[in-house]
Amino acid sequence: MTFQAVTSRLINSFAGLKRRGLALAGASTVVTISLLSSPAFAGDPFRPGNEYNIGPNTEAAFEAFFKDGDYVSAQAAIDVALASENDEPLVHSLAASLAYLEGDFDSMASHADLTKSTAAAQLESSPLRGHLYSAVGIFLDGAHLMSTQGVARSTPTALGMLQQVFGHLDEAEKIDKTDPELNLVQGFMDLMLAVNLPFSNPEESIERLEQYSSPDYLTYRGIALGYRDLDQISDAMVAVDQALLAAPENPELFYLKAQLQRRQGQTDASVDSFDKALAYAEQLPPSIARMIFKERCRTSGGAAEACGTQAANFVANL
Repeated sequence: MTFQAVTSRLINSFAGLKRRGLALAGASTVVTISLLSSPAFAGDPFRPGNEYNIGPNTEAAFEAFFKDGDYVSAQAAIDVALASENDEPLVHSLAASLAYLEGDFDSMASHADLTKSTAAAQLESSPLRGHLYSAVGIFLDGAHLMSTQGVARSTPTALGMLQQVFGHLDEAEKIDKTDPELNLVQGFMDLMLAVNLPFSNPEESIERLEQYSSPDYLTYRGIALGYRDLDQISDAMVAVDQALLAAPENPELFYLKAQLQRRQGQTDASVDSFDKALAYAEQLPPSIARMIFKERCRTSGGAAEACGTQAANFVANL
């Protein structure tokens, strides 16, 4: 499996499925900015009760992305965090991932570099997170290289980058192998490799997420994706239901549940879950809303060409 394939699957699963149309408009943006103007506390979405000083605006951006599945508010939150907490590597990694999925590779390269430089600045004061986001920054560099130079030209360099990624993750694990943030990132990365490489053990990756990862809405989402790729659909359903308990209004979780129900032959339930996801279409990138609508139409028995046309019209009218 190529670095490009692993990169694409990891970022699309972990960073949120975003492409275009992230316009900063509407009441949701106003609400987000109002919330972000509150006094600063040590925001940390990974370690409740034992927080690192990540920053409240970065935490808000992370939760808009991954808990709410609201990419309009996420973009607004990232902009605020970049202005107020630009020494935080997590916010730069979010901005780089968003740029990757929008096809803005210049911005992606810039924020990948900032992810690495802000991570390097933390190696003495917060070595675990310094190594963790050094790994993330290098990984983003590899994704950028593959996207801009093509597979044949960039593969040798990208594979070397992957070794650097695992070197930094190993250093972080030496500091605290039970850290939730580390295990979330490494669990997703290991899982994407494990379910696509022979002689790998995806159960170990799933166990890492189950035992140490946080927050729940991402942990169980990752587990559901892993079980889905292993064709263990009943286990995937259990996991996605757990994720929905933690993030009951995330449209991407309803979308994932709809796909699982369809694979179980539960057509009516699947259509209902697609409809729940589409109720949040205005906060999703148009490409994702279009994909959900088309899959819903096909699940209902529609023809591929007709469903594609209807999906395009649906998005155009949002």
